[in-house]
Amino acid sequence: MEYNPEKHHRRTIRLQGYDYTKAGAYYVTICTQGRVCLFAEVWNEIVRLNSFGKIIQVCWDDLMRHFLHVRLDSFVVMPNHVHGIIITKDCDDSRGEAFVNQGQSVSSLHSDTNASPLPHGTSSGSLSAIIQNFKSVSTRKVNKMKKTYRNSLWQRNYYEHIIRNEKSLNTIRRYIKFNPSMWAYDSDNPGATRLSTEKIKNALIQYYGFTDEECDIITNFK
Repeated sequence: MEYNPEKHHRRTIRLQGYDYTKAGAYYVTICTQGRVCLFAEVWNEIVRLNSFGKIIQVCWDDLMRHFLHVRLDSFVVMPNHVHGIIITKDCDDSRGEAFVNQGQSVSSLHSDTNASPLPHGTSSGSLSAIIQNFKSVSTRKVNKMKKTYRNSLWQRNYYEHIIRNEKSLNTIRRYIKFNPSMWAYDSDNPGATRLSTEKIKNALIQYYGFTDEECDIITNFK
């Protein structure tokens, strides 16, 4: 199957009735507005972050300090998108702030996270709230460096995949690790060489050691 820009458009995929505030593991992909390559270059299959890319990395890393029920797993900043795994624990209030000293609230550990109101219907502490925080904070920081205010940095929506078992978790970890090596064929790369799903699968097996079963997991969320 050839690359289809409509099918591969990154979007939020919600499972009807699924509680995104409960403990779970999620694979997410977030793309820049217009898929502009803003954060890095890939040289010899290695990502070289620029100043904006380094901001994105810091904002992602800070999520664990801002959301106490979050643990971060594999993550990569690509030229125009990020891939990451977010693991959440059960959280009674899920306020998305750091609380210390017997529950006394402290100011956000982000120096400029005067958080925007959550979109209507977004539960505090949910995956959507976490992603909204990351996008909001990183947008403000990048715009401040660029001296361009109120510019949209990210696409409105994002792609998510619920990780249901350890096999899928380990496969996605490896996929994220090897993502820079596959940039030349990445559907998010504006200058990529477009390959059929079968050719991508063969490359994953031949060059990166994925099994047929692992390739099925990958093509399920790509």
